[in-house]
Amino acid sequence: MAAGDIPRVEGAEREVVVPVERAQTDRVHSVHRTLQLLETVAACGGCSARHLSSSLGMPLPTVYRLAQELIASGYLVHLRSQQRFELGYKVYELGLKLHQQIGVTRGVREAIDSLHARLGTAAYYAIYRGTDVVIAYVSDCGAHPRLAPLSFGFHEAAHATAFGKVMLAGLAPNERDAYLFAHGTPRLTAATRVRREDIEADLDRVRREGIAWERGEFLEGYTCAAVAVRDRSGLVIGSVAISAATDGAGRRDADLERELREHALLLGSRQRARVVQERTA
Repeated sequence: MAAGDIPRVEGAEREVVVPVERAQTDRVHSVHRTLQLLETVAACGGCSARHLSSSLGMPLPTVYRLAQELIASGYLVHLRSQQRFELGYKVYELGLKLHQQIGVTRGVREAIDSLHARLGTAAYYAIYRGTDVVIAYVSDCGAHPRLAPLSFGFHEAAHATAFGKVMLAGLAPNERDAYLFAHGTPRLTAATRVRREDIEADLDRVRREGIAWERGEFLEGYTCAAVAVRDRSGLVIGSVAISAATDGAGRRDADLERELREHALLLGSRQRARVVQERTA
């Protein structure tokens, strides 16, 4: 074996009969461990097999076996001279496909950048994929930074975020029940609504007023607001949102609301125009 090559892991040669249920469980566990390995390599910017073994609690032979599968599929590369793994080009292709599906066009970026500049707040565009709310674009700066956890792909704590409340308010009761049962309503701050009756009262207000607010429910000291973006049928497809320090935001509620509504209408009209162009192309 050449120096730096991945050791080959020899499996047992005799056939073993495994119950179907156990085989299915083993396959799911193997997929989970493979994804853990891939995510760890991504988080570290590349790492050795020994690092993966120690950080994930996997035996070295298992690390090598899973890594071989990922390399064969193009999701990892093995840098032999450095004896480390890094992400493969297939991951980049997946990222491109995801961005295409999310559909953050130049028009969307320009609108959210405009909202950020006009209000002097961090500004966000979130889309709804089924019953997931996903941040697709953020515009911020050093003076007006995004809230630390809120970056591309964030989709947690719908009950405590303004764009999450917009999504929940638009769901049918049975869909909302299923979502909250699956995700729970953890208390993130002292102001987080966790009782179902309080959450439902808040969502009623969102539907009635057409805007969602949260003041210190997600992160103490910060206020967020969001307004729905709708397609031509009136279906909620996303939302525009802002975040700002609560000290200054409370005195600017009217300005924040006006700008959010204007930009939500703008994005809705651009989305409708885009659909028409695609159909006539």
